[in-house]
Amino acid sequence: MFDALLHYMRPAATTLVALLALLIPDGRTLPVRDAALSEVISRDFIQVFTRNTPSTYYEGRHGPTGFEYELARQFAEALDVSLSIDSQGSIGGVLSAVRDGRADVGAATLTLDPAVPGVNYTRPIMSMQPIVIYHHGITPPKAPEDLLGLDIAALRGSGTGHALRDLQESLPKLTWRETDELEVTDLIEMVENGELDAAVVYAHQFKLNRLFFPDVESGFPLGEPQSLVWALPKNSGVALLRAANQFIARLREHGDLADLTARYFGHDNYLEYVGASLFIRHAQNRLPRYEDAFKQAARDSGFDWKLLAALGYQESHWKPRATSPTGVRGLMMLTNATAAEVGVSNRLDPEQSIEGGAIYLGHVKGRLQEEITEPDRTWMALAAYNVGLGHLYDAQKIAEMQGGDPYNWADVRKALPLLQKRQWYSKVHHGYARGGEPVIYVRNIRRYYEILNYVDRSRRQFHQLGEREDPMLQGTPFDTVPPVL
Repeated sequence: MFDALLHYMRPAATTLVALLALLIPDGRTLPVRDAALSEVISRDFIQVFTRNTPSTYYEGRHGPTGFEYELARQFAEALDVSLSIDSQGSIGGVLSAVRDGRADVGAATLTLDPAVPGVNYTRPIMSMQPIVIYHHGITPPKAPEDLLGLDIAALRGSGTGHALRDLQESLPKLTWRETDELEVTDLIEMVENGELDAAVVYAHQFKLNRLFFPDVESGFPLGEPQSLVWALPKNSGVALLRAANQFIARLREHGDLADLTARYFGHDNYLEYVGASLFIRHAQNRLPRYEDAFKQAARDSGFDWKLLAALGYQESHWKPRATSPTGVRGLMMLTNATAAEVGVSNRLDPEQSIEGGAIYLGHVKGRLQEEITEPDRTWMALAAYNVGLGHLYDAQKIAEMQGGDPYNWADVRKALPLLQKRQWYSKVHHGYARGGEPVIYVRNIRRYYEILNYVDRSRRQFHQLGEREDPMLQGTPFDTVPPVL
């Protein structure tokens, strides 16, 4: 009875808490008590509990990254303290840490839920829309009633279960399973492997991961959008909460929050254009024949083998006998002149081609100006591999003419397509070039590299994709939410 009452009270309570959160930043509504904030300042660090997921916090190629990690890092800078991160395995674990004071802030894809005791919530950070995703082999669910009879899962405590519970009011036969010992990527992979018919996740989470799971389709939005918030201890005053609300308000007002959201969740769908599912199939079936050669070339050249593999795929789809109309040949598509320069006697030999391509990329990278730093140095080297160093230098000059930074890839990327326009290529040394191609070229390689990093990380840290036994046989702790009879 109490649960049912909470269910009916949730919309009104959520609105009330959101309104209070909006009032807190100016400090006029609630008295300021500074216990938590004073402690953070005195110890010189803020303790943030989060989860190790692609949309929150993870170790990237250049160190810690993730949407909520980046927000927390900027908040720590605003407070002029260091950031300490603790990664938990579940939303419940994060909220427990907040309640008992081990965490100053919980930032873990949390939703505003007044029924959770012992925490205060910040003002909304972003809106999250629950959606149904499903395995492409089943009849596509297009409406809520199509979910009846399907094996569906959601993460406990994530807020997506609220949408299912609301739906159960009109569809009392609806049932699903919940767990707090898996993550969104696990659910998506279970749908990919056919272990689940469907799952309910947030749209931005699926968008971030969907290219790694080509057999999972997006269905329909389920319920109303939810608010992403941070959680803070309820019994430690409001000064830290007020500071967090002011920080979020300032980011929103200046457009920084929108920029950060777009950077992490606003990817274009261009990988579909170049064939994400085809790439993944080739990574499973074709790449293993050449993986050792890429790894040896990486050891010799200092490049990441996955970057060289992504370059090879962009050039030839890992076909060792590939030939273009212009005469470039082999897995890394070398010209005769380039092959001679790097000591390749047989361009159709995949090992020679891979080694030669890595050497040539290293030569190009070494001829770039010292002012160019990573990762821009690698992106410019890849662009020059495609269009030639002379044209890259010309694009740098055009970037400078336009008031940009010739050593910044973002500015040079904008200048490269101008090499196709007479008013610009007539002003530089090497003339016309199909400057739009290296932009797409580098963009594709970066995404191929991103996918290979994901697959490699999964192999090393978790399991081989697609080769996991049914988690039901391993005792994955799903709880079934029964129908309302």
